[in-house]
Amino acid sequence: MEFDIEEWYKGVDQGDVILSHYGAISPDAITIMLNEIEYAINERNEKSKLRKKVYNVMIEALQNLYHHTDDPPKNVIDKFGENFATFVLKKESDDNYSFTSGNFINKNRIKFLKDRMDQINYLNSEELKILYKLILNNNEFSDKGGGGLGLVDIAKRTGHEYNYSFNNYTDKYYYFCLKITIST
Repeated sequence: MEFDIEEWYKGVDQGDVILSHYGAISPDAITIMLNEIEYAINERNEKSKLRKKVYNVMIEALQNLYHHTDDPPKNVIDKFGENFATFVLKKESDDNYSFTSGNFINKNRIKFLKDRMDQINYLNSEELKILYKLILNNNEFSDKGGGGLGLVDIAKRTGHEYNYSFNNYTDKYYYFCLKITIST
């Protein structure tokens, strides 16, 4: 049975939602979304440090969604176009936001991503800085770029472990769900 993306999204898209998205993602859409996020967070009169952190994490997270989403199955492309992704940015408490995203990943890329996520979750802040420099200096990039550089950068900025899952969609595709916690 395939993972029900709509049901998952409905469950995540609740609470004090700042911005949510269900569909194709593009550079133009990212620019618009970032402007909306910046406006919404400024309207809430958040502390400067938290505003900057949320905005900077969102830049990296949305770029990751765009650049590292595998082409979805044909039925999804027919309905939404290429680069299908979902996300919800919401305020969880006074000084705490969450960004929950989902995107398709080809089955053969799961091991690399899982290993990188587990490595990032295991490292402390100093070790994350070292890994970040190592990836940059060794040109350790995947076929889609980055080599996990964006994920390392987000982990450095947030100081929180990633909560993630790989959900079987078809024999070839999984839906990768990621939750990022952003706080002061």
